[in-house]
Amino acid sequence: MRIVMFYHSLVSDWNHGNAHFLRGIVSEFRRRGNQVRVFEPADGWSLENLLQEYGPEAIRQFHRAYPELSSTPHNGFDDTVTRALDQADLVIVHEWNEPGLVAAIGAHHARRQKYRLYFHDTHHRMVTEPGAMARYDLSQYDGVLAYGAVLQELYIQRGHRAWTWHEAADIRIFKPHSNPAPDGDLVWIGNWGDEERAAELQEFLIQPCKKLGLKATVYGVRYPESAKRALLDAGIEYRGWLPNFEVPRVFSRYKVTVHIPRRPYVKALPGIPTIRPFEALACGIPLVCAPWQDTEGLFTPGKDFLMAQNGEEMTERLATLIEDDSRAREMARHGMATIHARHTCSHRVNELLAIPQGEKQNDAPELSLGSEVEHQAVAAI
Repeated sequence: MRIVMFYHSLVSDWNHGNAHFLRGIVSEFRRRGNQVRVFEPADGWSLENLLQEYGPEAIRQFHRAYPELSSTPHNGFDDTVTRALDQADLVIVHEWNEPGLVAAIGAHHARRQKYRLYFHDTHHRMVTEPGAMARYDLSQYDGVLAYGAVLQELYIQRGHRAWTWHEAADIRIFKPHSNPAPDGDLVWIGNWGDEERAAELQEFLIQPCKKLGLKATVYGVRYPESAKRALLDAGIEYRGWLPNFEVPRVFSRYKVTVHIPRRPYVKALPGIPTIRPFEALACGIPLVCAPWQDTEGLFTPGKDFLMAQNGEEMTERLATLIEDDSRAREMARHGMATIHARHTCSHRVNELLAIPQGEKQNDAPELSLGSEVEHQAVAAI
């Protein structure tokens, strides 16, 4: 099968969490013997920022970690893009693409209905910036892959076919690493995020670490000086950008991590945890979450991770897991088992290929699975 994907970046994960899932999905498709071509804009802001701050070595790091993955830079809908679409069986267009490109691909699909065409939405802009999302012409798309049921329903209300397609962990990369001597108590990996969780970081990360006197480390980008000072005041070390493929190694050196979702997901898009909890649980590190509603039953709170409703509870939960090795190990084991049973990139590829034929808008060819084992996995979903 020939798959063409249009995303903001495969190469750079600087302030770009969509690269995490994309890498895992592309790797899984390729593992099954499919041809995959990823297009990304030649002037993408994530790659430009990564090169500006860390230079070409950051790109070389990516290629060493993923020697089988590459992308094609583009400057819009050109002849190279057209030729790729002419030969495609499946095309996925992510919502961080320019509206003009999204519309041009849709127009091509209307002329050449030989492939399935999906729009992939992994952000909160449908709620927070509906005007911006209204600029996307999806009239010629076969449907929308939404990374949560509440987002799926918003697209259905607007007249689109849509399916829930949660993110997941690439367990070939995200897995436990042995490390006999931890470097510290707590690590948090996440970007600042335009004040979308500034207060939450104070309540659920900075103050609990300060109260407990934890040896803690934070990785991420776009932290203002005020945030860096707050971390320093709490005794938390700030280390900047961390390549996502290095996350499992870092997790192995700490006793616990936390998940602090951005405010738009908690208030407007419940049920969407983003990819960080999937990756943490896959690595076998105990996890405590700030409030979010698992409305779709992805996990079992209390067994896969602990939930804290406020800063006081977060302080208590962290102390419990740091002091009780037996409970921490059992929770890590349960969380990792849940990921392996339900939330890997292999599961997500199966789910995508199992979208019922009767819900398509055209007569695109049926997509086949790579093996009988995979067929059985799809049947079980």
